Amino acid sequence: MSDDATLTVMALVQEAEQRLAQARVAFGHGTTNAFDEAAWLVLWRLRLPLDQLDENAERAVSPGAAAQVRALVEERIATRKPAAYLTKEAWLQGVDFYVDERAIVPRSFIAELLADASIDNWLGAHTQRVLDLCTGNGSLAVLAAMAWPEVQVDAADISPEALEVAAINVARHQLDARVRLLPSDGLAGVDGVYDLILCNPPYVNAASMAALPQEYRAEPELALAGGSDGMDFVRRLLAEAPARMSEHAVLVLEIGNERPFFEAAFPQLEAVWLSTSAGDDQVLLLTRDALVAHS
Repeated sequence: MSDDATLTVMALVQEAEQRLAQARVAFGHGTTNAFDEAAWLVLWRLRLPLDQLDENAERAVSPGAAAQVRALVEERIATRKPAAYLTKEAWLQGVDFYVDERAIVPRSFIAELLADASIDNWLGAHTQRVLDLCTGNGSLAVLAAMAWPEVQVDAADISPEALEVAAINVARHQLDARVRLLPSDGLAGVDGVYDLILCNPPYVNAASMAALPQEYRAEPELALAGGSDGMDFVRRLLAEAPARMSEHAVLVLEIGNERPFFEAAFPQLEAVWLSTSAGDDQVLLLTRDALVAHS
């Protein structure tokens, strides 16, 4: 443990990094390693900007503030909750979102595609109505509304609790006039047709669910578990989606590490695989024509 008389922000981050690594906590809810997670917890607890570690590295930390940081790190270790549930915040593409245990921690790679305009070639003047299905805390709906100021966005989820969290984020980003929250089991509770559907559904297969670290088990199982092969929700969605899609609509679907199961379930379906920071097999795009041909 560092000498509190000369403790700096960086020294505290390095101390927290060591504790997290020793405790073998699991990452993947906004960070991928012990150093980044430590920096997040330290900077948040000290009320310093999360993107300014270098600028504050040599800042002195009082013994009292250091004790608060250490308590937060120990809470992270003891509870095995994702850091986002302790700080009540998560970030996607530089945008801040509120989150708590009522909703999954937002981490969809679809956010990257909204930010870098990767799917804009499939959109156009006809793109007026967007659906974010399985919206969780509403992050993709908010990002879609930010990316395309002219569209109306519906954000749907089966969980009333998740929609409560989504409402906080829609209000936080002053998008109440353009983002509508809908309770919906799949597509059952939505109305009309959409020009773009975004969906990060429950897709984790049963074997993977059984092996998940505690951090993931702290999240609502409803948002993760996709049945024996992970495709239960996806099968229903792809069967029902064409009726909710306009003529030139597309569906952007995240399936994580389940591409082998997806291709086994839909071997004849023509899909466009989209590149993200996680590779070329996490997110796919389906046209309405492809879905109709498959059905």
